[in-house]
Amino acid sequence: MSESRSQRLEYWQHLPSQRDMPSEYHAHLLIIEDDKGKTEFVLTEPVYRIGRDPDSDIRLVSQFVSKQHATLVWRSNSDGGGNYQIVDGNLNGEASTNGVMINGVKYKRRDLQHEDEIIFGPCVKAVYLVLAREAFPTAPPDLLDNTVKISVDNRNQT
Repeated sequence: MSESRSQRLEYWQHLPSQRDMPSEYHAHLLIIEDDKGKTEFVLTEPVYRIGRDPDSDIRLVSQFVSKQHATLVWRSNSDGGGNYQIVDGNLNGEASTNGVMINGVKYKRRDLQHEDEIIFGPCVKAVYLVLAREAFPTAPPDLLDNTVKISVDNRNQT
């Protein structure tokens, strides 16, 4: 189902004007690899609970991780950007059973950097990525293009 011209215009009218946004922004990703396979999370919230608990924001599928294994917290900086900090356990100071290793070193709390590898337990790891993106999306396809496409099967029918 295609969207109408008015729906498209409404979408574009709700975007901030170019002068209100930087020329690029950073997308923060966490790619988890656990017993379930690989899963990619685009991080947009200020806090994420990570663990085995089904109510976790980012659920880890493994018997070797704690129910509340770690917490990600957004930390803004002075230039309007920021990054995520990982905390072992929860924000009340209760640490996980096995801890959190980042790039082979055990930490209670650490600001994450691009391409950090996080180990939660045996066969459970994540990679944190910060990707620069253009602030404005590219234009959607022209839905008003009425180019007729004829399939090979229909050309000979009159």
